[in-house]
Amino acid sequence: MSNRIDVKLAETRAAGAPAIAPFLTVGFPDVETSARIGTAALEAGADLLELGIPFSDPLAEGPTIQKSSFHALRQGVNFGVCLQAMRQIRRRNDNAPLLFMGYYNPLLRYGLESAAADAAEAGCDGLIVADLPVEESGPLAEQCVRRGLHLVPMLAPTSADERISQACEHAGGFIYCVSVAGVTGARDSVHGNVRDLVARIRRHTSLPVLVGFGISRPEHVAEVAAFADGVAVGSALIDTIESAGKDEAVEAVSEFVAGLRAEVPRRTPKAPKGGISL
Repeated sequence: MSNRIDVKLAETRAAGAPAIAPFLTVGFPDVETSARIGTAALEAGADLLELGIPFSDPLAEGPTIQKSSFHALRQGVNFGVCLQAMRQIRRRNDNAPLLFMGYYNPLLRYGLESAAADAAEAGCDGLIVADLPVEESGPLAEQCVRRGLHLVPMLAPTSADERISQACEHAGGFIYCVSVAGVTGARDSVHGNVRDLVARIRRHTSLPVLVGFGISRPEHVAEVAAFADGVAVGSALIDTIESAGKDEAVEAVSEFVAGLRAEVPRRTPKAPKGGISL
């Protein structure tokens, strides 16, 4: 059976449209509402969904996602609870790619074999682990392969070509391109270095490349769509949830996600070197 990530990104590439991958923290504002928000985001046009696993030391996160993570931790949200949330979303949507995004410690504490097995059972398609360097990813990657999960690497503007090559060699699903040498957070503009990073990554892989960190507006999506395969949007979505409040969060997120495509022109489909493989 093909991984849902491969299927969806092949579809968006063929359509000449950027993939949109919102990120939300499980348990913000509460577990049930975050599951409803995730479902609503997919219904509003999101192509993939990243579910954030709360962690006490989220070193790649700016204030917005840190705050949402600490809020969830105070409610007792752990990896087991995140699995429950993913099951809820999967029951309502059988086709959309779902990923967990977080840090290594919660997975290690849960047990890598159990984490991969239970994630796959819950309907997960891939993992993004922000603090797991490719040199140390072997044990988790092995478990992911056994369960049909993609382990998606993160590369930043500071990544050397050798590291890019190594990460791409072992990657699955797509490459997560970090747009800035810094933490997550909504920004006014897309950093100029990200286009060069995407070009460097493409020399080493035919996998799709999604750009994250700082993407917050429709014009950002339009700009990135000119040179990458999609965007990941986190802090801006969390800000939307917080501003709307619990009762209005689902509707606000639906409007936010739908609006991200507002200024995106459809480009001429063009398969990367090596074609699109499923």
